[in-house]
Amino acid sequence: MTTTEPATVAQPRTGGSDVEHVDVLVVGAGVSGIDAAYHLRERFPERSFVVLDAQDDRGGTWWTHRYPGVRSDSDLFTYGYRFKPWRGPSIAAGSEILAYLDEVIDENDLARHIRYRHRVTAASWSTEDRRWNVTVTRVDTGEQLRFTTDFLWMCQGYYNHAEPYRPRWEGVDRFQGVVVHPQAWPEDLDYAGKRVVVIGSGSTASTLIPAIAKEAEHVTMLQRSPSYYFAPPVTHELAVTLRQLDIPEEWTHEILRRAYVKQFNELARMSFEAPDALHALLIESMRPLLPEGFDIEKHFTPRYRPWQQRIAIVPEGDLFAALREGKASIVTDTIETFTETGIRVGSGEEIAADVVVTATGFNLSAFGDVAFTVDGEPVDFPERVTWRGIMITGVPNMAYVFGYFRHSWTLRADLVSDLVCRLFETMEAKGTTMVVPTLRPEDAGMQLRPWSDPENFNPGYVLRSQHVLFKQGDREPWTHMLEHEQEQELLPKADLDDGSLVYR
Repeated sequence: MTTTEPATVAQPRTGGSDVEHVDVLVVGAGVSGIDAAYHLRERFPERSFVVLDAQDDRGGTWWTHRYPGVRSDSDLFTYGYRFKPWRGPSIAAGSEILAYLDEVIDENDLARHIRYRHRVTAASWSTEDRRWNVTVTRVDTGEQLRFTTDFLWMCQGYYNHAEPYRPRWEGVDRFQGVVVHPQAWPEDLDYAGKRVVVIGSGSTASTLIPAIAKEAEHVTMLQRSPSYYFAPPVTHELAVTLRQLDIPEEWTHEILRRAYVKQFNELARMSFEAPDALHALLIESMRPLLPEGFDIEKHFTPRYRPWQQRIAIVPEGDLFAALREGKASIVTDTIETFTETGIRVGSGEEIAADVVVTATGFNLSAFGDVAFTVDGEPVDFPERVTWRGIMITGVPNMAYVFGYFRHSWTLRADLVSDLVCRLFETMEAKGTTMVVPTLRPEDAGMQLRPWSDPENFNPGYVLRSQHVLFKQGDREPWTHMLEHEQEQELLPKADLDDGSLVYR
């Protein structure tokens, strides 16, 4: 849906017959972009802004991913916004999350600011003009549009919505069945009574398998290596108690939010300080949920430290239930080749399949693959350094949102929005129109580190993308990917006048 801006004090200005100017341009109408829009409207009602999204509707990942059973892999009390109470179960279906986002948009009059089917392809900063010139393509018509903006807020997420990761396997072309990727799930895919192989062992595979096992003849999870799983209840018992006591939803939301934050802070701390104990906790919590005699060592013992990759959430242990009922099974092996009727693995076994689902992950995208230039010079992001995981050295008036891997994404989106709004206030107080993260003299010779330290977090999609992403330093404020427990104290107090931000 394309909307136009009514005449208000925050009305976009026309910079020419084919150019529209806004004070702030937000890229992405998913969880991060909606969060940014809310904060702009609340804190700066006099400023004009527009949210551009290449997709047909809101939601980002929740619009892209519509495969059977799609759900959150974080609790909704922390994945939901700080300002909007979550009233449903702790783990929610994708459709429930979209409905929640719709409420946020409706209640805060954000729809008129959002333009769908608008893909940002290039962004050029001019120091002389003190603004960004942004090139946009209308996805539905091919029309080229231009926007100018004083500040660019990148909320597009971190993966390519159009091109998922598809490994190359021997013999795929001769397979006579259907091969699909969850990111591009066909609405008319018929898997009822079919033999299905799901390649992968992460959150997508563990979500999809229980959902399709109800109708499929049998589902096989084919994994190269195991993942860690955690089986919480769909609804936290504390939420049940509070609702029985008729506690206001705002209180319930905040209490549960704090409870989940504390729980995951503790798990994150254990992953660094007591990884063996956390490993034992996770493995032993699965044991009673699995079929008797199940080979846990082979199929559920990862090769990495707990939370070096995401822990997959399986509410009520529904994946394990499918295994107990014989509706699903696991093969841990490598793929040798596809055959006409299935997949042959390294052991020589052939797994018969009518449908193969490649739950193999996604391709990480650096700032939506937008071509950035600053004063005519292309921005080579791998040569730049992050400022607190929110801005990039040498790139003026641009902020981005990147959430947490171990905690809910939205916890950080809220913190980033707070800091960006504080930055706007600082610029206004100083009477400046430009801010640029800049390495200080004391940062000369600082050791530069990869975007993600493999010892900290090392899933395949991260390691595959290190070469296209920016660096981090060995000291504040040039680090990122800190834990929420650190950042909830650090970011609200971050010094915006320590010399690492140059105002002009």
